[in-house]
Amino acid sequence: MSPSLPIVDRAIRFALVGCGRISKNHIEAIKAHGADAELVAVCDTKAEALAAAVALSGAAGFPSLEALLAGSDADIVVLATPSGLHPQQAQLVAASGRHVLSEKPMATKLDEGIAMVQACRDAGVKLFVVKQNRLNATVQKVREAIQQGRFGRIFLSTVNVFWTRPQSYYDASPWRGRWDLDGGAFMNQASHYVDLLDWLIGPVDSVHAYTATLDRDIEAEDTGVMSVRLRHGGLASINVTMLTYPQNLEGSITILGEKGTVKIGGTAVNKIEHWQFADERPEDALVLSANYESTSVYGFGHPLYYDNVIKTLRGEANAQVDGYEGLRSLEILIAAYRSARDGQRVGLPLVF
Repeated sequence: MSPSLPIVDRAIRFALVGCGRISKNHIEAIKAHGADAELVAVCDTKAEALAAAVALSGAAGFPSLEALLAGSDADIVVLATPSGLHPQQAQLVAASGRHVLSEKPMATKLDEGIAMVQACRDAGVKLFVVKQNRLNATVQKVREAIQQGRFGRIFLSTVNVFWTRPQSYYDASPWRGRWDLDGGAFMNQASHYVDLLDWLIGPVDSVHAYTATLDRDIEAEDTGVMSVRLRHGGLASINVTMLTYPQNLEGSITILGEKGTVKIGGTAVNKIEHWQFADERPEDALVLSANYESTSVYGFGHPLYYDNVIKTLRGEANAQVDGYEGLRSLEILIAAYRSARDGQRVGLPLVF
């Protein structure tokens, strides 16, 4: 039985499944919307992680998703579990009549991502996929310039994700770096950047990729490069490694157009490092005000993302990133892995 929408007469009740690395961002984002949202339940299979989340949030704790669904009155369930678990969990949540909010990537296999969308559609519930980097002030400035046509034709775009994840990072959670549960540097760490490339200057027409596992004891890749042809004719590249010495160096997007050149850099697209257009405007002098310092590669977009989720459930907005949007970047990632595996260019959309 699907929940009634809109929810207007009370706070929207959230539940969080998975109390690991990213969970604090979700707990804090829900707290930031205290007048409109409350965290009523948290869940983790690890007792220590669950206890910490209960202490931090004050929500009821459950040792399994099934127990949470049976014992809580949540309207929407947040999946912050290993990516490969999202599809099955989303289908359980949808079948219980709750909305679903999935962390990135929504799945590690395209057919399973499609199954998530179908399950939520058939159950009449909303499916949201977290893409908080779209909401970074720096990214929003570039999006605005693109929509205004200030670049003219966009010729070449480059994405660099030069971060480090030591072996201890993977050893701490054995699911990390596994094909079925996580994927590698492209699928996990760079998925937001693949999404930004497609969202800002896509859609993607075809990809050719190479991946390598050079220095980490994991199944998937720790390093990868992807050449991209865009539908409008421009070219792009995505370069990713988790082997940067000695710490995270750069998460950047550079866009080279007919009438404009922009680079957003910093460790996680948090600084506008170059901004130049043929049609100079007074507001260009203020563009650096979008820059911000970040101690985390996650940035500060989660509260902004939750704002759209809450407004959607209240009937005041449409979902900025729903399941169909989430499938777009997943499809590009799967195409890249197929290309690296088979040694050939892979066109989009993928055909089953």
